[in-house]
Amino acid sequence: MTQVNLDKVHSGVNFQVKHMMVSKAKGEFQDFDINFEGDPKNLENASVKAVIQVDSIETNNEDRNGHLKSEDFFNAEQYPTITFDSKSIKKVSESEYEVTGDLTISGKTNEETFLVEANGVAKDPMSGNMVAGFDVEGKVNREDYGLTWNAQLETGGVLVGKEVKINAAFEFAIES
Repeated sequence: MTQVNLDKVHSGVNFQVKHMMVSKAKGEFQDFDINFEGDPKNLENASVKAVIQVDSIETNNEDRNGHLKSEDFFNAEQYPTITFDSKSIKKVSESEYEVTGDLTISGKTNEETFLVEANGVAKDPMSGNMVAGFDVEGKVNREDYGLTWNAQLETGGVLVGKEVKINAAFEFAIES
């Protein structure tokens, strides 16, 4: 049986959202885990469960981090995790897959689809283990999850955009 373990040192979960309609606020979640079951070379029969710790949000601004953890946004005290459970994985090109599943944020669950690029498998010269790498991208509407806080701008528009772009990269060690 093949064991597939997340290498957190070589993985990351990042996001960005429009700020004041003219720029982007960026951040990351620093504590997360991915349970991958299946063959990294044949994703169509695999399953993925991701668990992200909301308290690990980092935007390089302590006040903003605190606001995002508050009841205005994630309500981290009541809903400490964000989860994604895959339901289907469909191959769309030689190295790309659409992964559809249930995303739960702040107690609200919606079906979302993310594009996953399989970057291949290689032998790690340091450990001798085989590793597989994947890039993930997608977009979600934060208001679909009850994250509706905003402020009107004098010049028109709002402080925080609705669409959140998600970019993640994961490396897994494959042990036989």
